[in-house]
Parts: sequence; C-alpha cells; structure tokens
Amino acid sequence: MTAAAQTLSHVDDANRPAMVDVGAKVVTRRTAQALARVKFPPEVAAQLHRAGHVTAKGAVLTVANIAGVMGAKATAQLIPLCHPLALDRCHIDITMQGDDALIACSVSCQGRTGVEMEALTGASVAALTIYDMCKALSHDIVIAEIRLLGKTGGKRDVDHSAGTSA
Repeated sequence: MTAAAQTLSHVDDANRPAMVDVGAKVVTRRTAQALARVKFPPEVAAQLHRAGHVTAKGAVLTVANIAGVMGAKATAQLIPLCHPLALDRCHIDITMQGDDALIACSVSCQGRTGVEMEALTGASVAALTIYDMCKALSHDIVIAEIRLLGKTGGKRDVDHSAGTSA
C-alpha cells in the first residue's frame, strides 16, 4: 500500500471503499460549520431584492433554508460512506451580501464521528435550491464556493473561519 493510501480512512487494506468502523470511538459532542456562496448577476440580485426574494416558485430564502436542513439530515443517503447521524441541531442562515447569497450551515450531535459532511451537504443543498428557484431569471448564477469553516469534537478541531464574512 502506498503512503498516500495509508492516510485515506475510507479504503480497506486492499484499497476497496469501506465505511470506517467507529464503534470503539468515544461519544463526544461534534459540531461543524460550512459556508456556501451563490453569486447572482447584478441585475438578478436587484430583481430578487425588489421582489423580497420571492420568485414564481416561492420564497427563495425560506425554501432554501428548509432544503438545507433536509439535506443535512439526508447526508448518509447521499454520500455513500457517511454514517447516519442523529443531528441534535441544524441551523441554516442565509444572508445577502452585495450580489451574493451566503449560506452558513451549523450542525451538531452527540456521536462517534464528525458532522462536517452534514454541514457541507446542508450548505450545498441550500445553494442548489437557490439556483433552482432562480434559474428562470438567469442561468448565469454561480455557486462559487462550498467550504468547511470549522469543526470540533473529534481527533482535532479545525478553524478556517478567519477572514470569513458570513
């Protein structure tokens, strides 16, 4: 096995995909925060703002918020090797910053494995929902980034939030 393969947690000794065995891990409080950015063309952002962020499909930010929570809860059904987790909390916060929608997703649980994939999935699904609800206005909308801001409760904490304006 190569050195690179040794660092991957989701492959077995034969380099086949494998779900990580977390049965012996201690249950701790796990948290994660992720951010997604949706960039609108200026004229679309202005149109959305004038319309109170409502399109023919409905209240864009409200529907995206609900979709983000649903996405976070469905992560194990979407990402093949993720463990199903009972989330204690999932909070989506969507704000407009200039022509961009910033989607912050924060999740937590008591568990044996981290919730960063749930946070990333929640932010991603909310961003995709915004795109879907606004695509009739323009196909020049861009989901510009989806990234982990931080996580706590596992082997190591991660903090990438410095300089983040969400």
